[in-house]
Amino acid sequence: MPPIPPLQHIIAADMLSKMANWCFFYCLGLCVQTPPVVSVESAPSAARTLVWGPGLEANIVLPARFFFIQAVDSGGTNCTSSPGESAFEVKISAPGEAFSRIWVQVLDRRDGSFLVRYRMYASYPSLRIEVLLKGVHMANSPYILHGPVYHESCDCPEPSEEVWLQHMHCPNYYPQIQQDLSHFPSVDPDQNAKDIPQRFGLRQSLCHYTIKDNQVYIKTHGEHVGFRIFMDAFLLSLTRKVKVPDVEFFVNLGDWPLEKRKPPEKLHPIFSWCGSNDTRDIVMPTYDLTESVLETMGRVSLDMMSVQANTGPPWEQKNETAFWRGRDSRKERLELVKLSRAQPHLLDAAFTNFFFFKHDEALYGPLVKHVSFFDFFKFKYQVNVDGTVAAYRLPYLLAADSVVLKQDSPYYEHFYSNLQPWHHYIPFRSDLSDLLDKIRWAREHDQEARKIAMAGQQYARANLMGDNIFCYYFRLFQEYARLQVTEAKVREGMEQVGQPKDDLFPCNCHRGKVKDEL
Repeated sequence: MPPIPPLQHIIAADMLSKMANWCFFYCLGLCVQTPPVVSVESAPSAARTLVWGPGLEANIVLPARFFFIQAVDSGGTNCTSSPGESAFEVKISAPGEAFSRIWVQVLDRRDGSFLVRYRMYASYPSLRIEVLLKGVHMANSPYILHGPVYHESCDCPEPSEEVWLQHMHCPNYYPQIQQDLSHFPSVDPDQNAKDIPQRFGLRQSLCHYTIKDNQVYIKTHGEHVGFRIFMDAFLLSLTRKVKVPDVEFFVNLGDWPLEKRKPPEKLHPIFSWCGSNDTRDIVMPTYDLTESVLETMGRVSLDMMSVQANTGPPWEQKNETAFWRGRDSRKERLELVKLSRAQPHLLDAAFTNFFFFKHDEALYGPLVKHVSFFDFFKFKYQVNVDGTVAAYRLPYLLAADSVVLKQDSPYYEHFYSNLQPWHHYIPFRSDLSDLLDKIRWAREHDQEARKIAMAGQQYARANLMGDNIFCYYFRLFQEYARLQVTEAKVREGMEQVGQPKDDLFPCNCHRGKVKDEL
């Protein structure tokens, strides 16, 4: 497992053996470890229970803020089973305000821990967060966030990069960013502005972005540029939070990474949502993960927080059949359905839509009804097979309470290099030739499979939440901007992407400006 970033909080519990429960987290620079589990049935203690997380810090502005509760009994032992969905009550208010527009949800992760998320629809001078157990304040409750506390729509960027990075507790280093940028010792925005549209602009869908003085500008190339809405929205959200370095770059809006040249040929820097072993694209978090961060507690139902409260029945009660649903976007998926028909007691795989291989529908159909993603986790084993590129569902599969069987693949997302086979997931060959054997292994080695599931879950909880995504994007832009040999420019034909207006709850920004260094 990669080194844990500063102030990162992880709860881990071995629920199978119930003899090696442990919890560790970083909070205000302190590392706390609890004694081994003796009993998981004790009621939680208000005095002993732990509360921590970024949602308790005024300077961490996210679309949906969040923090954690770990139930601990009177003996100091972490609870590893749920004390009940309504065990804890959380009240959030703005002192002095007659009415606070704040939506709060307490999500039971069913392992003795809870995720509390809240979304603010206005900014406040301060917040009061009360965390109660049977009416009694827990840990250091009430928590007072001395503000101003800005809401997501507030255009009030922190002028100092380093201050914002410290507030967010961002890691100093992302190996994937360093690996991607290692192919580009320097970046010439002027030359790229000429070369990249000529090379890719007619056949591909690209967005040419410039962030200048923290304003976002864009020019599109190609016909299918609808997916720019995800990038536009994230850039606007990021620039509302922090002053982004002046930077100019191209974003690939298609599924496949584009830069197939290899050194010593002249490489062009292209930002993509997916990378591959035979391309040199610079990888960002996927549009799916990006949108889920922006729209958490909004218009999306599947996000990295909601999935943690919908992990299905306890491990021992899950169906011991491997499960998959999806569309026919790759030949290996046809083979997956074929294996399912041959061994239905091991694998339940079926198509919900035919698009790429409609002529084979009679062989691999009939179609089945769509299944709620949360219902996937009624099954103990989750099969992850590539679609057109990497299957973007992997973050959600990892965050749940089932073990992931992942296909060997040349495609990868921004976090794949941190995952370890047989630690975070069970690997199987790209041609699926050993998939059934791996399912049998998992069924015959239940304790080992359970530990792999838990390690994957811990990784997702610690590295794929909203604060992690903002940190990754900012570090990427920061490091890329340092490579520029000429200044980023607002080019001819670019239009400004304006911030959305919030007439109902306008924001008064109280931040000062950073003084120019002499």
